Amino acid sequence: MKNQAQLIAYVDRFSGGRFREFQELLLGSLKDVFGGVHLLPFFYPIDGADAGFDPIDHSRVDPRLGTWDDVRALGEHVEIMADLIVNHVSSRSPQFVEYDEHGAESRYSGMFLTYTSVFGNGARESDLLQLYRPRPGLPFTQYHLKHGEQCLFWTTFTGQQIDIDVHSTEGKRYLNCILQQFHAAHIRAIRLDAVGYAVKKPGTSCFMILETLAFIAELTAQAHALGIEVLVEVHSHYLEQIEIARQVDWVYDFALPPLVLHTLYRGNARDLKRWFEIRPRNAVTVLDTHDGIGVLDVGTDRKCRNLPGLLTSDEIDELVETIHRRSHNESRQATGAAANNLDLYQVNCTFYDALGRNDDEYLIARALQVFSPGIPQIYYVGFLTGSNDLDLLRRTGVGRDINRHYYTAAEVRENLARPIVRSLVSLLKLRNRHLAFSGEFRVVPSRDDQLVLEWRKESHWSCLEVELAKPSAVITCSTSGADQTNRVVWSTASEVES
Repeated sequence: MKNQAQLIAYVDRFSGGRFREFQELLLGSLKDVFGGVHLLPFFYPIDGADAGFDPIDHSRVDPRLGTWDDVRALGEHVEIMADLIVNHVSSRSPQFVEYDEHGAESRYSGMFLTYTSVFGNGARESDLLQLYRPRPGLPFTQYHLKHGEQCLFWTTFTGQQIDIDVHSTEGKRYLNCILQQFHAAHIRAIRLDAVGYAVKKPGTSCFMILETLAFIAELTAQAHALGIEVLVEVHSHYLEQIEIARQVDWVYDFALPPLVLHTLYRGNARDLKRWFEIRPRNAVTVLDTHDGIGVLDVGTDRKCRNLPGLLTSDEIDELVETIHRRSHNESRQATGAAANNLDLYQVNCTFYDALGRNDDEYLIARALQVFSPGIPQIYYVGFLTGSNDLDLLRRTGVGRDINRHYYTAAEVRENLARPIVRSLVSLLKLRNRHLAFSGEFRVVPSRDDQLVLEWRKESHWSCLEVELAKPSAVITCSTSGADQTNRVVWSTASEVES
């Protein structure tokens, strides 16, 4: 992937329209801001039970957005990442519908995981207690099938998302078909969505087990053969993330968002500095995504509970409560049992509201993100410095929707004119073009209430200095030309460059 900032966005929620309007925005007002884009599910349909992550037809573009030709056209200008949803399909998919009607006579009879197909004649209590889940309860949904059979299907997320057997003949054929379609559309990278849950084995947690790593390696080899890079999406203990990073192209730095908030809330960078020293370099950095702000990524190991996290339990509790307080309890309405949430270990809130809409702190957070080693991905709501969408939350009752606003074209134009967004655009353009960011990174020793991050490549350098007590941040860089060798190019106090 290009060593430039990427946008994460739903096509319709960011541009107010279809692929063509989305492309016009990227090549017009946002020219040179993003070198790539992670397109959140654009498959048919985009408005299922889980905002497109429950595809009926994963190989078809939702016609309300456009066609594969539109995807290819966009890919001629920016690198595209797309989601390969490996763990499940919709209960309305053609494959499941056929199995529903014909049972064992269907070619898809072995494609879907059931309680019996995993546990045979039954599971012990200990087997069920150790299952690792993103939501409360057991991961099964009872179906009365049209052909007369009753089954407990494995449903990790919602009852409408049927887990597939990724080792079955039809499961492999299904995933390979999607990969081939992505290759034909010139998609450069894929995100393996929910891959940590993809392999189930009795007597294990059924999450990120050895067989899961083997499956990831096999799927990655298939993608590499097509010239496609792979990003693995796993929320887990930080030591497990470090280990996974050694075996794959890219991992998310999901520890960064809570650590940045913790740093800004406390005015103390000690824990963030420690993370910078040990974190994987092949990371995609985020502060916000279409999901919530994760906290388990800095906590103790949930599987064996004997490995401490990057933050203590008390510090995490304080972090969560501070998000709620800063957002005037709007995040509390969208988090945990308060709404229909798939992931109870995440706090649903825009990052801007998590910082109490403090412009200086928000820009410091973004500066820390783009100076972190890896590829910075900027979520569309965060890019426009969006606030919590309580109206959408009330309409849907889905906690994550508080941070999934539908922007009209007019709203996008209005927000791009805001000073804070212009300052963020300047920051991203600097990150894209300065040669130092392809060099070596280091954390310069400083007091706990300061952060100094530096990039160097030969004579090129860029330095971020953060004063947490004020709070403020300044970036100085080497420049070409005979008149000067360095100058302030960006700060939280003003928009220096564009």
